[in-house]
Amino acid sequence: MTIEIVHVAVGVIKKNNAIFICKRADEQHQGGLWEFPGGKVEAGESVFVALKRELIEEVGLTIHSSSQLMVIEHDYGDKCVKLDVHVVSNFSGEAHGAEGQPSEWVAITELENYDFPEANAEIIEKIVARYA
Repeated sequence: MTIEIVHVAVGVIKKNNAIFICKRADEQHQGGLWEFPGGKVEAGESVFVALKRELIEEVGLTIHSSSQLMVIEHDYGDKCVKLDVHVVSNFSGEAHGAEGQPSEWVAITELENYDFPEANAEIIEKIVARYA
């Protein structure tokens, strides 16, 4: 049996020394944990187009550009993900939980105090190393 790899565009939304994060709904995979907003890359879509679509839907931001931070593949046992992680600092709008989810701006040095899915540990390490 082949396990499908879910390709996800992830936005590390950065403003000054803070990153915007959202809390996953309890019923979602990895529910109740904090995450960097984003979502599934649809067939035929570029990562940037997917990220642009997802960030408008999830957090009400229009992104103008992004730069790739890293790509991570992670196997949760019940699901495999390929996280295409981009830093977004060129955007317009006010970030908020557009789907009613809890969300907040967090100082980069405080990210390690939040519970994220396992695959996000590397992302946080890289953000802290690069920007803190």
